[in-house]
Amino acid sequence: MANLIDPIALTQALIKCPSVTPADEGALDVLQAALEGMGFECTRLPFSEKDTPDVDNLYARLGTTGPNFCFAGHTDVVPAGATDDWSVDPFCAEIKDGILTGRGAVDMKGAIAAFCAAVSRHIGEDGPSGSISLLITGDEEGPSINGTRKMLAWLAENGETIDHCLVGEPSNRAVLGDMIKIGRRASLSAWVTVDGAQGHVAYPAHAKNPVPCLMEILNQLIARELDQGTEHFEPSNLEVTDLEVGNKAVNVIPARAVGRINIRFNDSQSADNLRSWIEKTAGDVGGQMDRQTSVRFAGAGDAFYFEPGEFAGLIADAIEKECGHRPEFSTGGGTSDARFIKDVCPVAEFGLVGATMHKVDEQVSVADIETLSRIYHDVLTRYFAAPE
Repeated sequence: MANLIDPIALTQALIKCPSVTPADEGALDVLQAALEGMGFECTRLPFSEKDTPDVDNLYARLGTTGPNFCFAGHTDVVPAGATDDWSVDPFCAEIKDGILTGRGAVDMKGAIAAFCAAVSRHIGEDGPSGSISLLITGDEEGPSINGTRKMLAWLAENGETIDHCLVGEPSNRAVLGDMIKIGRRASLSAWVTVDGAQGHVAYPAHAKNPVPCLMEILNQLIARELDQGTEHFEPSNLEVTDLEVGNKAVNVIPARAVGRINIRFNDSQSADNLRSWIEKTAGDVGGQMDRQTSVRFAGAGDAFYFEPGEFAGLIADAIEKECGHRPEFSTGGGTSDARFIKDVCPVAEFGLVGATMHKVDEQVSVADIETLSRIYHDVLTRYFAAPE
């Protein structure tokens, strides 16, 4: 019988690894040790690609038969920002008055620890009549290039099949158990570059200022209403997230200007169509204003939606049993690696309350981590008790 894992202690151990994307800083080692202690076979999957940071990932499996229930998540976290703004060291995982504070507490090291604790309890009882696996990346908060997508390709190449997947993203808005994500809008980022010609501000005829051209491109992109939402999704939205000129001189017309945008889009849009629209807008405006333009994109996958069928209902039953209320099925919020996993198997998202994720003093109650662990345990019990 495997020793029961304490989800609080494991959450603290993971937070103490400052695994800001793409660094791991020992987080996967901590998780792997816990999983191997329960009998999991662990495979580390480092991936690389030109012009992107190398990323380490972990696939772990207990059992060799089906069905294979998979828990997916990430150990990488966003930067803590100015640590002086925190009430505690963001990587010390301090607990005070029942509240655990630290970067990654809710997004999503607490959920990973809760799942491990749930598995240890499940093994100590009957064990799965199939397999349990974990698909853990270090590249969810970053470019998402050397993480889950490549892991899924590796699984396919090696004959690994996932039947259902639960992603531990912080899905709840206000209280634990208020929401399950059964779909997500997709995300597309673009860097629009305008090249002009540097010159003296007093002699604009001898230069080509790229800034007005970039402003016009961005204004045209912002002005378009992408859609008004669909049956299952809120409207798509485009936001300008950065402007870069890099010109420190007040009397020099710059040679280049770059604008970054991000689009969160629903199932009435496609990534290919949005890319074509952005490239055409940039090219048309650049041609009209005699400026060279180029566009670079990041992000992939379209929006997805799963009807809340048997799998989502099983999760909702476990939540209702533990929390006393029925969760809402939602597609709101940002995006996650579920956008890749949905191509492989049915997927749903349920984790902790996301109110403080990515914020200063990210925090979670100790009680919520323990409750989440019990919910995950009940999900496993129901899943492997269900007829195949």
